[in-house]
Amino acid sequence: MILIADGGSTKSSWCQLDETGNRVYFNTEGYNPDFIKTAEIAASLDKNLPETLPRAEITEVHYYGAGVSTAKKAEIIAAAMRQIFPNAKVKVDHDLLAAAHALLGDKPGFAAILGTGTNSCLYDGEKVIHNVDSLGYFLGDEGSGSFIGKRLLRDYLRGLLPDGLQEIFQKEFNLTREDILDRLYNQPLPNRFLASFGKFTYDHNNISYCREIVLQGFETFFTNIVAHYPNYQDYTFNCVGSVGYNFRDALAQVARAHNMEVGKIIRSPIDDLVSYHEGKA
Repeated sequence: MILIADGGSTKSSWCQLDETGNRVYFNTEGYNPDFIKTAEIAASLDKNLPETLPRAEITEVHYYGAGVSTAKKAEIIAAAMRQIFPNAKVKVDHDLLAAAHALLGDKPGFAAILGTGTNSCLYDGEKVIHNVDSLGYFLGDEGSGSFIGKRLLRDYLRGLLPDGLQEIFQKEFNLTREDILDRLYNQPLPNRFLASFGKFTYDHNNISYCREIVLQGFETFFTNIVAHYPNYQDYTFNCVGSVGYNFRDALAQVARAHNMEVGKIIRSPIDDLVSYHEGKA
């Protein structure tokens, strides 16, 4: 019995796959090693895994996670997995490879992630061969939920939200300046806090300001990241992630403006990722 997981910074989507091909899906928290330690991951898994999951019977764990950019960071997650699944062979890879497997299978092409954070790559059908660094939410992550949330919060704190949004935002969240700055500078997972405001933008997408900051975020993503891939216009634009999926019309508009044909845009890679591993079994 094997486990396959796609782990973002906010949520991890799991599939338990048995020898007969039966699939059982469940979710846990996201485990980005930039923000969380092995002991915290193990504690979260111990608490949040389904009670019906036979941990001792798991023989393989394939975990693809946000922030798994080095072997050292992969080990932060792998060590926790080995604690929870003592009889399993554990393999931890970057979530960018999961996106490429899900979007492209064994075919070469361009793959991107637009969720809490941003990432992208060129893929040769087996491995990532070129990556323009997204630089994380402090310096980059253009087009992501945290990028859009940062813009929204900045304008809110400066009193610049138009069309009655200032009052709507205040009523919905009731956050003071001190609350916001404390969450960003003193509390854990500030990227997740920023990205949580993406839903507000989606819920008020009928207001031009909300549509515009999403379009501007995607335009910055293309200008700062996508356009720096060699011959990027020769590839179709393929993307996974809640932000890319929820705002896929705006994303397709920006992609076409950059002369890039739109391919596959999906919310979560987990179904296609499981199918990829089934094909390799």
